[in-house]
Amino acid sequence: MPKEAIPTIIKVNLKKPYHEQPGLHTRWHPEIPFYCKVKPGEVFKVECFDSSGGQVFNTDDADDIKNVNPMGIHCLSGPIEVEGAEPGDLLVVDIQDVQPFPDEPWGYTAIMDPAKTSAFLGDVYPNMQKAIWDFEGIFASSRHIPHVKFPGFIHPGIIGTLPSYDMMNTWKTREAKLAEYHADVLGESRTVAALPNPEGAYSGQSVSPELATKIAHEGVRTVPPREHGGNIDIKNLSRGAKAYLPVYVPGAGFSVGDIHFSEGDGEISFCGAIEMHGIITLKLGLIKNGVHDLAIRNPVFIPSNVTAHYGPSRYLTFEGISVDEHGKQHFLDAKVAFRQAVLQAIEYLKKFGYTGEQAYLLLSAAPVETHIASIVDVPNSCVTYSIPADIFDFDIMPKEGGPIMQDNMGSTAFPTK
Repeated sequence: MPKEAIPTIIKVNLKKPYHEQPGLHTRWHPEIPFYCKVKPGEVFKVECFDSSGGQVFNTDDADDIKNVNPMGIHCLSGPIEVEGAEPGDLLVVDIQDVQPFPDEPWGYTAIMDPAKTSAFLGDVYPNMQKAIWDFEGIFASSRHIPHVKFPGFIHPGIIGTLPSYDMMNTWKTREAKLAEYHADVLGESRTVAALPNPEGAYSGQSVSPELATKIAHEGVRTVPPREHGGNIDIKNLSRGAKAYLPVYVPGAGFSVGDIHFSEGDGEISFCGAIEMHGIITLKLGLIKNGVHDLAIRNPVFIPSNVTAHYGPSRYLTFEGISVDEHGKQHFLDAKVAFRQAVLQAIEYLKKFGYTGEQAYLLLSAAPVETHIASIVDVPNSCVTYSIPADIFDFDIMPKEGGPIMQDNMGSTAFPTK
């Protein structure tokens, strides 16, 4: 018998505001109602808005980036009830395919307002800008960052299950304590946690006004990864990958979104993958009592077999140690080491004619590989940051005489006012 067409169980209208459509939400909360139901083993498609929920457009200015409401980002499709799922089970997420909409073959990478986001180098590159990427088959290229072309590891940035009240309150309590510690003990004003905020909260059209208000005030933000999955941003969770997510509520409540065409390890500019509207094909399964039987506390993944075919000698690798750019010594701080490797890579690419912002966005979007080389040799951790040289149409390898400046390096898009 021929196979039946794969059903699309959640559809979105990209021309209509997301908060006027069913089957979408922007917070995690146990009382967000299920939009639809599947049986284990069923194959289905889900349509997803880009991370901004349609706030960013294919234009040559960054007015949209300037006006994005960051409290309304991560417009997720779901929740989906999985028949037979019970707390303590593991939800098996089989990612069979991820594609852009056929009539929307583009995506974007952006530097948003550093006062409202947690961009890795927001202190170095605070000016809002964006780059549009055009898709041709599996490849991405940009009119705003010329001379590069690379295949995409197309993947969802966010997959997750609904939390129970106990789990949600655990998240809220520990994150609030972290914010209090930094404010009261360390005297720091920086944002260290995405605490609950009702602005931009949406929990679907089928929710009563009373429940919508409750979810808006109680629900947790979608910014970080947590025990249920969440904003994991793992580029290798592409077609053919599997994820194993703990279940906390009857029916699991699976949601997905934040689709990326490509991403470098770290997604350094916050809106740093190639964000896109997309369609994901999934099959969900269950391992009964898997949380206990397999001693699972956080999600477990089997990466995709889809990989870039860059030879090992065709990566240019930068090293960072836990000594910051001001010469201050830190103790085994992998974040400081990672930052130093990224800053060095950006300065290197600027020698070929890119602006710092172009290099920043490129490294955030391209398939860059990062590894912790050492985290035991006091006082310095060591992080490596590897750029595939063959994504460029010119030679970036070190040579005597230094880099050769390239022509026609273009520009990222700026706000018009």
